[in-house]
Amino acid sequence: MKMVLASGNQGKLTELKTMLAHLNIEVLSLADYPEMPETVEDGHSFESNAQKKAREAAEYTGLLALADDSGLEVDFLNGQPGVHSARFAGEPKDDAANNEKLLQLLKGLPWEKRTARFRCVIAICTPAGEMYTADGSCAGFILEQSRGDGGFGYDPLFYVPQYDKTFAELTMEEKNKISHRGIALKKAVQILERIKEGLIR
Repeated sequence: MKMVLASGNQGKLTELKTMLAHLNIEVLSLADYPEMPETVEDGHSFESNAQKKAREAAEYTGLLALADDSGLEVDFLNGQPGVHSARFAGEPKDDAANNEKLLQLLKGLPWEKRTARFRCVIAICTPAGEMYTADGSCAGFILEQSRGDGGFGYDPLFYVPQYDKTFAELTMEEKNKISHRGIALKKAVQILERIKEGLIR
């Protein structure tokens, strides 16, 4: 069974392959389809963006497609950057610039007001156009400076008290247990298992 991840992000591809190892599903990514037009993420929610990416990838490749849209919601910023997380500091996407903008907006803010959460919605679209979704979230705090060399995006700034670490300091195993994407992926894996067994189409 083949599936395409509607992303060229190698970090996401590695996480997904790890989570799906037991299902014996060959996972391709958009790096395998360089000629596919980029999906315009113009939705106003993580769900609408994820569904659009999954649908377009399934239509283009003829394969089962999985897409996620995820981002950081900072309470002090009324949920920003939200769906604009990847391009918070403008075009082109730049993790370092996004993190720097976030730090500047929260400069001097006391610890108790630095609450935030990562949210993720995963959409799975079959070649026939059937759509399924799964979601996950993880709460934490935004540090005043980066810590850790792992992960990507806002991971070096996102601190989770239960581990006393940032996402960038967690091992892949630790991160998959508690992360927004890890939680959503566990639910998505259950959907994929049912699709593979023919229980849903």
